[in-house]
Amino acid sequence: MMLALRSLLFNAAFYVSTLVLMVVWLPVLLLPRRWSWHVVPFWARLNISALRWIAGIELEVRGRENIPEGGFIVAAKHQSALETFALVPLFRDPTFILKRELRYIPIFGWYTSRLKQIPVDRGKRSQALTSMTKHAREAIDEGRQILIFPEGTRRPAGAEPKFKYGVVHLYKELGCKVLPVALNTGLFWPRRGFLRFPGKVVFEILPPIEPGLPQSEFSETLVREIETVSDRLIEEAAVANPDLPVLDRVAERWQERGKILPARHVRDPADS
Repeated sequence: MMLALRSLLFNAAFYVSTLVLMVVWLPVLLLPRRWSWHVVPFWARLNISALRWIAGIELEVRGRENIPEGGFIVAAKHQSALETFALVPLFRDPTFILKRELRYIPIFGWYTSRLKQIPVDRGKRSQALTSMTKHAREAIDEGRQILIFPEGTRRPAGAEPKFKYGVVHLYKELGCKVLPVALNTGLFWPRRGFLRFPGKVVFEILPPIEPGLPQSEFSETLVREIETVSDRLIEEAAVANPDLPVLDRVAERWQERGKILPARHVRDPADS
């Protein structure tokens, strides 16, 4: 009952405060982007504080020393909505690659357009890549950080990775560093779930991948580094929070992939 109540309070605080702040801050959209952008990190930090004090979810960031200067690509694992705001304060001037449809949402879409977030039309693959590359190159030239979720959408914790071509295309075309980010957010803020489970969420920023690698080598390196560390973070959380309900499903997903989640037993169907 207490878990459900805390989750309800956080979800209400998250959505209501987001809506109220977007309305209150509308005048900042008349300012130059470099000034109006500062409301976004404030909003992100507000939600991070609400996560801690209401939902009991603490955020730990490892590897800040790996963040390079200037413009580069941030390629992050995507397990929940948490990383869509928790990543923002880590970078000086980030821009997200996001679905074009988000620009059509009243008020929210105005912010994405005015703050120069990069829209992608998933229904038109070749045109989408061309447009995305154009806007991404402009962002890199301005010294901004491009935040992309290589899998395109949220994947459940422990699920088989499904990295798409977009990040490989940007790596080749832009010739800049790619900063991998691993995480375990899906254990505490499950995809499409209402409950927010208390514990420590970890983001681990890995050493950047330098430009110039062949596309296949870059893709293999990116997937290996993000997945290896994300799996390790899941294992750490499983040891520290053995009662997390999500772990049962994670253990099943790992078993399907031929892996074992330590200290978690999955019943063999042959035993039934």
